[in-house]
Amino acid sequence: MSTVQIEIDGEKLEVQQGSMIIEAADEAGIRIPRFCYHKKLSVAANCRMCLIEVENGRKPMPACATPVTDGMKVFTKSPLAIASQKSVMEFLLINHPLDCPICDQGGQCELQDLAMGYGSDSSRYVEGKRSVSDKNIGPLISTELTRCIQCTRCVRFGTEIAGIRELGMTGRGEHSEIGTFIEHSVNSEMSGNVIDVCPVGALTAKPSRFTARAWEVNALESIAPHDCIGSNIAIHTRRSDVMSVAPCENESLNEVWISDRDRFSYKGLESSERVYKPQIKRNGVWTEVEWQDALNIVAARMHETVKEHGPEQLGALASPSCSVEELYLLQKLMRGLGSHNIDHRLRDIDFSDQYAAPLYPRFDGSIAELDDQNALLLIGSNIHKEVPIAAHRVRKAAVRGAAVSALSPLTFTYSFDVKQWVAPLTTWLNALALIVKHAAQKTAVTADASLVDIVNTAAGDQAQAERIASELLEAEKATITLGYYALTSPEAALFRALAFELARITKAKVLLLTEGSNSAGAWLSGAVPHRLVAGHGIGDAAGYHTQEMLEKKLKLYFLLNTEPSFACANSHAALDAVKNADFVVSLLPFKNHIMNEYVDVILPIAPFSETSGTLINAAGDWQSFAAAVMPKGDVRPAWKVLRVLGNLLQIDGFDQESSTDVIAEVKRELIHAQADLSAGPWQMTENLKAFNYGNDGDLTFIPQLSLYSVDALVRRASDLQQTADAAKKQVYMSVATLERKGFTVGDSVKIKHGGISALHTVAVDDHVPDGSVLIPVGTAAAVDLAMPYRSVELIRD
Repeated sequence: MSTVQIEIDGEKLEVQQGSMIIEAADEAGIRIPRFCYHKKLSVAANCRMCLIEVENGRKPMPACATPVTDGMKVFTKSPLAIASQKSVMEFLLINHPLDCPICDQGGQCELQDLAMGYGSDSSRYVEGKRSVSDKNIGPLISTELTRCIQCTRCVRFGTEIAGIRELGMTGRGEHSEIGTFIEHSVNSEMSGNVIDVCPVGALTAKPSRFTARAWEVNALESIAPHDCIGSNIAIHTRRSDVMSVAPCENESLNEVWISDRDRFSYKGLESSERVYKPQIKRNGVWTEVEWQDALNIVAARMHETVKEHGPEQLGALASPSCSVEELYLLQKLMRGLGSHNIDHRLRDIDFSDQYAAPLYPRFDGSIAELDDQNALLLIGSNIHKEVPIAAHRVRKAAVRGAAVSALSPLTFTYSFDVKQWVAPLTTWLNALALIVKHAAQKTAVTADASLVDIVNTAAGDQAQAERIASELLEAEKATITLGYYALTSPEAALFRALAFELARITKAKVLLLTEGSNSAGAWLSGAVPHRLVAGHGIGDAAGYHTQEMLEKKLKLYFLLNTEPSFACANSHAALDAVKNADFVVSLLPFKNHIMNEYVDVILPIAPFSETSGTLINAAGDWQSFAAAVMPKGDVRPAWKVLRVLGNLLQIDGFDQESSTDVIAEVKRELIHAQADLSAGPWQMTENLKAFNYGNDGDLTFIPQLSLYSVDALVRRASDLQQTADAAKKQVYMSVATLERKGFTVGDSVKIKHGGISALHTVAVDDHVPDGSVLIPVGTAAAVDLAMPYRSVELIRD
């Protein structure tokens, strides 16, 4: 783009043509006061605080809405500019309450800062001040709308970034106020960002309200541990407590935004279920013990199990959000004892293509590249509720004109224009094969031999398949995304194979929205049963994957930062396995009443805010973080616990003194193996089979995983559990299914599937296919349900 020469306050600058004066000034480090302007939002120019003088201009001009021109001379500190800015400030303060001593924004308030520079110590206004009644817009955002200066940043955020216009300006003149058009809460999964964009104290964080002042807290940079983006965050701490979380700017990942899940999950740290000292269950009663005693017992039982039953009777299940350091030491511990039974793929059902997997699942590009795609295909992804920041990136592409299509067995709500192809469970894999078929025909490319049969016999909606194939082929940049419903499908291997084949034919890229924050790191560090660190294969010595570990009912289970009853696809099998084990050790910051039935030793490990480590996101970005606060009570970082267990079991190679030593060891292993860390496709594999969804007249169980049920910390974040998303605990079916089964809305039912679930309420949602029932998983009510996508029976209570 061409440039122009301008002058600001006597400083000559070369800036991009078409940019606004305020942008040119910011780039040059010249500060112009502003309220309504935000670099990520459209220009509103309604606060007028950025009025400046332009040579030969007839009047002061808003710097945010005045484009630069060649030879322009701008004065930001001239008498006219200063007088204009002071006049605007006087008007803004007319109705603003003197709340600074009790306002949460005090000390970090843009109005407070600018009032010091442009305000007066006395007011000429003698009329009665305006007041505005506050609105209850949900459990996450507190309102003090009398403080509002009508900058409309929050309105523009909802419309332009979140894609949901939940807040708006109503009334005229002095009666203008921000609110919801109808009385309801703000439910966007990124709603908390209005707290950051609000320049005053009108919108503040309800969970941290009145808990700390800005000057009392320290901000430490960290990484959000809940999804595969790895958003950069700032953890605000006071002494040893986490007070709040805010975004850290990273243009390549989350820009300046974070999801509500990343912002408010810290409230789970305050859960009454936190454990602060090792506990051992003796005669059904939990007893607190010293670390040395607990670790000696665990080491002795592991050694005893190996000696009496063989190493194949040891099994380790780990959260995909554990750090690289933790997962590396866990697999090293297990393999040091001779067991390859370790896995992080807890919600997966189909493992048939694991030997065809690349070194690790990595997007062949950056997260920021999603903005610039010309075509995107979302396969089985309710992307807003899975990875909100990825949804934001896709929305940006859609707004810029990208052709976005979605293929799934359910209808989802998107905040951008998308053409949805909703196919029944029994045929949605066939629909993807049909798209591959059309792409192959258009390019005269033959599908891979392992997929020829399924591709050639694919039939269905030809127009939809032809359209999607054409969009991907015609796009200069195209991405195919696989989400939760594809990756946890009983046909996941075929979905991956077809997606990568479609990418090969159309020259698109594939993005896997994997579970947790470190699935990529888990593969690299060897937390899978068939590979060592750096992807070294182990042939016939491969251990059991998650489902096999549960089906085999092993003698000893080692659980790292996970709760099987909530985290495993087959909750019934998971509970049955751990309840029948001889010994179960749980490394988790929490305990719950279900754990009382199967855990023998609890080793309380530090949550993400109290430990250090490294996470690898879906694009292969390595991000390390440090502890924001010291571990509470007698809690220990998981990597230290694993290291000491390795010492007690006399396994070589457990002499690391810091997490930095551990990650350095992992990198040495990768270098030694000459591992290619670039993205690679899933290789084709023979004998992949479609799943038979046929039912015997009962309902097919489709799982629904709330974004606030994904891990132990989020499940205990009380404020998130009060949101509309978390409140969806009903079982949903279509009207036709409801009538055929003789239920009525509001009926209380139990679900018989493996075990018997807790009570659920029946609700109607015509987005659910006929003959199916949508059941929330990862919740206490769904504990003891067996494998999804099978037939279930609903029993009226």
